[in-house]
Amino acid sequence: MPTAIAVTGADLVLPPTDPGTPNAAVLPPPGGRPLDASVADMQQLLARYGHVVVVCPTAAPAAVEQRLRAVRGLLESDRIALVRTDLPPLGAAVLVRQLRQLAGCDFSPGVLASAARLLAHYIYAGAVLGSVSRLDRVPVSLGSHLKGWLPGAHFAVLAGPTPQIVRLGSGETPLAGPEFTTELLLARGQLQTDWPTTTLVPQWRIGGPVHETPLPDSSPGWWGTPKLVEFAAYLPDLPVLYQLVSSVRRETCHWCGMDLIGDRCGFCAAPLAPPDQAPRAAAPGSRGPGALTGGRPAHVLGPGGQSQGAHAVGPGGQPPGAHGLGPGGQPPGTHALEPGGQAPGTHAVGPAGRPPGTHVVGPGGHPGRALGPGTPPTRALP
Repeated sequence: MPTAIAVTGADLVLPPTDPGTPNAAVLPPPGGRPLDASVADMQQLLARYGHVVVVCPTAAPAAVEQRLRAVRGLLESDRIALVRTDLPPLGAAVLVRQLRQLAGCDFSPGVLASAARLLAHYIYAGAVLGSVSRLDRVPVSLGSHLKGWLPGAHFAVLAGPTPQIVRLGSGETPLAGPEFTTELLLARGQLQTDWPTTTLVPQWRIGGPVHETPLPDSSPGWWGTPKLVEFAAYLPDLPVLYQLVSSVRRETCHWCGMDLIGDRCGFCAAPLAPPDQAPRAAAPGSRGPGALTGGRPAHVLGPGGQSQGAHAVGPGGQPPGAHGLGPGGQPPGTHALEPGGQAPGTHAVGPAGRPPGTHVVGPGGHPGRALGPGTPPTRALP
């Protein structure tokens, strides 16, 4: 059963590229719609598909995101992924269609949700604008603002993956385009220009035909002007998209247990745990060294909950066999040092600084036992 792809607006749904592309579920806006109706809509999607990936642009009204989080909280479900994207409206619609294409493949819901961030880096989204005076989602230099006052000035703006603004005219700087084969999608607003087809297509070596679609309703507000022609270059073929996603190493979220690619879970948004903190899987029923201590050597507890080789503390807080200090501050049974600094009956220190008959003490105070990270060396009891 494919994972459901849901969107927050009908302008994010493009026609399918082939009959096998699943449709997207359009969630009604929260304005004038009760909360229980939104909960019922999500319950139906979960009952039918099992998991839901909701694509919500960051430019959407705050009430839209608040409604989605409220629905997910009321349902107490970990099967709803909220995917945010900074792409402009046409680029976001292309991303949604690519997720719909991949939803029909054998990817798990976690991989599908986290793949949105990967795919966004391969979408070159921009527009030709008649003015940049109200453009606030792409950095605009002072020079571009001043050039915008010139009569008939037009600008080519690339929003992602790398923002760029150039003024159209003689000797213009070309936009940084993709280095792979793409197709171009256009959405015409109130600006009359053929620059995308006459100039951009040869510069970016667009292989396939140029497709056109109606301008999304949110595009004039995103770009700050209705005088625009929006465009997006993207990977159109499903086999290429499948290879791109499947070639990335898969991880398991340490928080919710979902599969993911990249550095963040698409369902709970938890970052990928660093390699030195990633939990290590143990065989069923095993409790070997490192199973509960994050990879550090563990000691088996003996009777009474003590480590093997450890002694209970006797009366007075001393271990068994220890004695109080005798007269002169020496323990009973000890002898004064003989000339040369040795006690009676002791032996001279042999080669390597060890008395004869002693054994090499490994790290951690145990013969032959490796010392785990952060474990201080122990001292032998008197």
